[in-house]
Amino acid sequence: MVKSIISIIIALALLISGAFIEQHLVKHEFGLFQDILTEMYEKIEKEECNKEDALSVQKWWVKKKESLHIYIPHNDIREIDYWLAETVSLVYTNDFDDALSKVEVLIEICEHIPDTYNLRLENIF
Repeated sequence: MVKSIISIIIALALLISGAFIEQHLVKHEFGLFQDILTEMYEKIEKEECNKEDALSVQKWWVKKKESLHIYIPHNDIREIDYWLAETVSLVYTNDFDDALSKVEVLIEICEHIPDTYNLRLENIF
């Protein structure tokens, strides 16, 4: 009986600590991504963003999403891929006005995805 209770307590402690680690990691990675996107937004706004800048952001995302697949649903990652590919394409064609709107959406997504990993009652049930 005592061993069962101790095992349950240890399992709960591992689950809770894993959730905190996951929450911190997701917040950190998306915070970095949001900073990169904000920098890209400012360059696009000044019409100084070039193909290499846009491709470097996309390459950074491709590298990061490999590890984020563990935590983030594939649909969310696919959505970011879609918006980022559109942004890169618009920067290629120097359509900076439309590229700005796409980056705004990406920044918004980066703000909301980590919220789904907060330890709150609505995220548990």
